[in-house]
Formats: sequence, structure tokens, C-alpha cells
Amino acid sequence: MMKKTVMTGMAAITMLAAPLTTAAEAPKWHNVNVNETLQEEDGSLFNSENYDFLKYSKVDDKLQEIAKQSNRITVESSAESSGGHDLYTVTISDPSAKGKYGYQKSLRKKMFKNPEKAQAFIDKHPDFKVPVMINASIHGTEFVGSDAALQLIERFATANDQQTKELLENHILIFNVVANPDGRIDATRFNSNGIDLNRDFITQSQAETKHTVELIKEWNPMVFLDLHGYVKSYGGADHPGLIEPCTPPHNPNYEYDLFSNWALDQAEAMEGSIVDNRTDYDNTNTSGVDYQSMTGTYIPQRDDQAGWDDYPPIFTPMYAMYHGAYGYTLEAPTNDWDGVQWHYDAVMGALEFSNDNKEQMIKDQIEVFKRGIQFDHPYHTEGFFPQAYILPVDETDPTATEKAVEHLMFNDIDVSEAKKAFEYEGISYPAGTYIVDMSQAKAGLANTMLWDGEDITDITPSMYDISAWNLPELWGFEAVEVKAESSFNVKTNDVKKVKADGELIGNGPYVIPNSSVKAIHLVNTLVKNGFEVTMDWERFYVDADKSPELRKLVEASGITVKSVEAVDGEPLTSQKVTILKDGGMNKAQSHAGTRLALERLGFEVQEITPRELADQGLGETDVFFYNGTSNLISYNNRSANAEFGLEDEAQYQSFKENIHSFVEDGGKYIAVGAGASDAAKQLGLTDVTVHQGDYNSNGIVRVNYESGSLTSGYGATDYGFVYRPVWYTDVEGTDVHATFKDSSNFFMAGHWEDRADAQGQPVIIKEQDQDVTLIGLEAGFRDHTDYLFRLFSNAIYTK
Repeated sequence: MMKKTVMTGMAAITMLAAPLTTAAEAPKWHNVNVNETLQEEDGSLFNSENYDFLKYSKVDDKLQEIAKQSNRITVESSAESSGGHDLYTVTISDPSAKGKYGYQKSLRKKMFKNPEKAQAFIDKHPDFKVPVMINASIHGTEFVGSDAALQLIERFATANDQQTKELLENHILIFNVVANPDGRIDATRFNSNGIDLNRDFITQSQAETKHTVELIKEWNPMVFLDLHGYVKSYGGADHPGLIEPCTPPHNPNYEYDLFSNWALDQAEAMEGSIVDNRTDYDNTNTSGVDYQSMTGTYIPQRDDQAGWDDYPPIFTPMYAMYHGAYGYTLEAPTNDWDGVQWHYDAVMGALEFSNDNKEQMIKDQIEVFKRGIQFDHPYHTEGFFPQAYILPVDETDPTATEKAVEHLMFNDIDVSEAKKAFEYEGISYPAGTYIVDMSQAKAGLANTMLWDGEDITDITPSMYDISAWNLPELWGFEAVEVKAESSFNVKTNDVKKVKADGELIGNGPYVIPNSSVKAIHLVNTLVKNGFEVTMDWERFYVDADKSPELRKLVEASGITVKSVEAVDGEPLTSQKVTILKDGGMNKAQSHAGTRLALERLGFEVQEITPRELADQGLGETDVFFYNGTSNLISYNNRSANAEFGLEDEAQYQSFKENIHSFVEDGGKYIAVGAGASDAAKQLGLTDVTVHQGDYNSNGIVRVNYESGSLTSGYGATDYGFVYRPVWYTDVEGTDVHATFKDSSNFFMAGHWEDRADAQGQPVIIKEQDQDVTLIGLEAGFRDHTDYLFRLFSNAIYTK
């Protein structure tokens, strides 16, 4: 349900106050990331300074107050955060041009159907308005973004100075006022699910991310400004803060030449606005930044060679660039009212620049879409973009492909289906096969979601975050490239809606393949509903007759379930699964992706903190997961991290004893990733030698999976994903269930230096004398690697 407030009226501007607080007056905080209460916190120990920022609970009152004074503003709350808090969208435009407001949306639709007409319209109507979107505080501890947004909202809603009027004559302003309410309330970087929302824009697993995507699709903003913090000294003492554009490598799916026509110049306009207003800064006692002496900001593309790249489409502005926006991350220097002022000045500089250059900027934005529609990418290697992608559908379990199709369509990507059976390169595909024709406006976004990726290890010395995200390989569906030069002519219909119902065939008993997240969720749902389910090493069997209840559950799963002859197998029972909770170590929740993966597989998961485990043990837990840094079992963490680990040596010993008692009593221990492997070694659960790649190495790998229940559903050579890669040697006391492929090309896409030693080495092992499994792959990474989630269910089910 959309709640919408539109109020009119005019009054004098009353900007948000900026109270000065001395160090002596500052409140005493405790690290709140671990508490997750509804209490609104005053700050975070991860910030070197804090200030009296506007609490989330006061945002609605502030917006209502502004709306009562203005007929320029629309305030909406059409979505909620993962924690159930309103996501506020504010739109501001000149009320005298409301007709053009609606016509502007019509113009932007023309961009995707007939870009030539859209460009011609620009020439004939120079008074057109351009949408600019300001996304504020997607990281909850970066409070200054939302406060700056509120100051900007108040100005543009109520002020009558000449600059404000001129900017509103040429812009429509869209504010995502608090992009992460949960984080602002709890003073955490992430949302209530533990996900860093500014890493979620290729997966779009979270409600907040979906909301932002909906706004980007609705407006296709010409400029997208993402307000963050805090970068003090990358550019030296006189260049505080950071404004993109980025260093190489640049994602090859962009039309980067068009972006580059304006990106650096607009960044320097933002920089100029900040410097021009430097005498307005208060230079608080706690910040350590001399704003009044600044001569610029750090602009990575201008001031550096590598290390702050725009390669992965996981970041908000980078995702917006695939919709034609000039996207920027803005990192304020300090967490105080001067940091708020810095953001305010930067946004004003961006608006002044687009005010002066809107006609050519929007023409270049439209050119992005024209190139896509005309399959004309002049600055790309010939053949880089395929003519199309074929997405075959597995008749028994189409769920991974259907999820992908729905995801593509949600992202404004056109998908069609073949009217008749056809053949490509000797392979026959039935009618109904999905096809993504790459002659479309947002071809760059389609390709970045569907391509194989590339090994960029030799291109750059380091990466800011992940370097590979291939959806087909990591979500578990097939995407067949139709080469650009191919003769490919298949008659299709546009897909409007994806058929998602499963089907129950026959009278039982039934077989369910170990083939997808939805399949395992169905298995767990049946077990919870009292059905007798057994498992052999590769599939599941349901000993039941056809019934309305069973049919309903199968239809909801999207799987086709067929009758088979009765087969003996190991009976499954509901498992009590507990995961070690990372409450916010190093401003992240490393366990969050695995917890969400387990929940999507249909397991009920309980979190337990290291201190709770040390004090209470694991109780009636059947399966324990550790996925996170080994610092979770340390008692020597720095102050900001201290609450998330252990208190002292005695607590560590108690933790260790409780873990050993759990395993000795038949409990199942599963360690996932590099940090958990280190912890297993430290706790004395394994004698293997644990090897690790560099902390920022990551990517898609080829893995040789052995035949057996622990690797059921995976091929002899298949895919995996690593993030700080880990592998094992001295494995004589274990059973090896998977190894990196013994070939120099085992690394497929991403960035991983010095990887030769990992070639052919074990990556999934299980101890022979106790139920301890080490999974070196990051199988639950950020709720993204769907195809690997079943390694968790396999490990849980395997005796």
C-alpha cells in the first residue's frame, strides 16, 4: 500500500540546525551493532567522530513540516526496509511546470523505443527538465548523507532565491532520503538482514535494493549521486573527501566514452563548489580536517592509478550507470555537520553543472540506449556483445532459469520466448525457450548479468571489491551466447509473465531432484509437514500418495515431481541449525549471506554469538555453521570490534570445550570459507594445513566434485566461487570431496594473483573420525551464489 503526502504552501526556509558539540560533551556510546534493538543509537565506535544527527524517527516529522510549507514537494513511502521501516521518497519540481513533469516521463520512455525522436525533442524543447536522483546514507553509519539530503529538500521545497529557481527550472529532484533505515536506527553499516546494501545491486536480494531499483527504472535519472562517508586523507590534508569517477578497470559493458564526456568535469564542478564555500565550514575540534584550508577533493580517476574502480555492478551508482546515468559515489570527509555541509555543496555543484550542460549530457545518455537498440557499440571489440542469449529451460526444474528471467525483466531488460522449436549450432531448442535479444536499450546491463566475465588479474594490481558475478554460473542456469555474426532468426513473443507453478504427476511415491534452491526448500517443507522423505546420494523420495496438500506444496515450489517405484534411502528429519553470529566485525556481518542461504533452502536457523556459545554451549543444536573471520573467537580485538568476539582467555577455553563436546556427542560442525577454516584449525578440529590467497582475491573457479552425497547435484567438473580463496594440504585424515581443477585455467573470472599453488588442491574435505566438514568455497556469499547453496544442505543431510 502506498502512503502519500502532498502538502502545499510557502514559508521562509529554516535549515536543519548544526549544533556544535565539544569532545567533552560527546555522549558515551557502546558498540550497538550487536544489540539489534529498536532503540535509536547515537553513534558507532567505527566512526572516529559523531554528532547530533537527525534520528530516523524524526525524519517523517521533518518531511511533513517541509511539505506544509511548499507546493513543490511530493513525499511518498511506498516500500519498507527489511526491518519494517518506511523508505521515504521525496520528489521536488517547479509547480508551474506540472504538465511538463508528466511529459518528461513520456520523453524518457521515448529514449528506449525511439531514441532519435527523443534527441530531436531535446532540440525543439530546450526548456525540458532532467531528473537527478540523490541516494542518501545507504550505509547506516554514514549519517551525513541523509542530513544533507534533508537540508537540500528544505531549500528546494521552500527557498525563492534566484539560484534555487533556476535549478528547479531545469531539474526534477528525486531523493531516496534514508536508503537504509535499519542501519541508521541501529548505527550499523548494513540492514537488519546483515546485508551491505551497496553490494547488493546485481543480486537485488533486499527490499531496500529493490526499492532503489524501482526508483531508477521509474525516472532513469540523468545524474545519480550516492552520498556516503568517510574519506579524510586519500588526497592529502588539503583534499579531504572523495568524488568519483573511478580508476580503471572500468567494466567493459559500459559505453564508457559517453560517460567520460562529462564525468570528470562534473566531479570537478562538485569539487569547485565545495572549495568555493570553504569559509562556511566550522572546523569542529574532533574531525582533524581543516576544511577552511582545502584546495580540492580526491577524485580517483584524476588522482590515482588503481584501487577505486567501477568494475563490479554491485554498487548503487555503478548499477545506475547501466540505466544511462552519470553515477557518482560521494564520500564526505567527516561524520559531523561539516561533513553534511560537504555533501550539500557537492550536490549543488553537480546541479549547477547539469544546469549548464543538460542538453548535451542527456543526448549522450540517450545515445547509450540508441547504441543498444541499433546493436552499435563503436568502442567495443567486434563481437564483444553477442547477438542474443538463449536461456534453455529444464522441464523438471525450471526454477533457476525462471528466477533469472524474472530478474532480467525486473531490471528493464526485454525477454522473449520462441514461438516454435528452433536449432542453433546443432542443438535443438523447444518452443517456449527464453531468448534475450541484445538489440535493446539496456544491452549493457543485460550483458553484464549474463556474460562469462573475465580474468582481470593482469589488468590491475588490486580491486576494491568482487571481480566476478556471473549469474548463469552462480545462479545455476544456462545462457548460450549467439555470436554477433551468426545467422539467427527466431520468431518470438515478448514475455509478460513467467509461469512458475510446479506439477505433481502420478500417484506416488515421488522423486525430487537435488537440483536447485527451490527443490531443497520443497524437501524441507515436506519434512516439516510430516511427509516421509528419504535421500540417497543424488535425489529425494517422498513416500506418499497424491493428495491436495502435497499437490499444493509442489505447485508452489515450481518443480515437476513425478512418481517412481519405491526406493530405500536415508530418512530425513528436521534439523536444528545454528550459525555463529558476526554482529558487525569490521562493519560487516560475514555470516549473513550463509544464514539467508540456509533460510532460502528451508532451514530454520538460530544465531548464537561467540559469548553466548561460550556461556551456554549449543544445547539441542544438530548442525553448527561457522562462516566468518577467526577474530570472532579472539579476545584481543580492537575496541570497535571487541563486543563481537570473546572477552578473555577463560571464555575462549569455554567456547573451545563446548565445541568439542558438541562434536563428540555427534553434532555436525560445518566451517565455510577462509576465516572459518582458520578457526577450525585453531580450535583443534582439524590437523590439515590451511592455505589462503590474498584478502582481495575473488572469482569464479572450476571445481572437480567427487561423486557422493556431500557433492550431490554437481558435475565432475563444475563451478565454485572464492572470496579470499582457501585450500587444504596434509589431508591424510580426511575424505576429500572436491578439489580445484588440476589445470592452469581453473580460475575462470575475477582477480587472483599467485594462484598456481591452489591448482588441483582440496577445497572441500570432511574429517574421517568426527563430523567436521570444511568448505573452502564461499558458497553463501552475500545471498548471491544460489547454485552453491546446496553444498550446505548436502553437508547437513550427509551422515
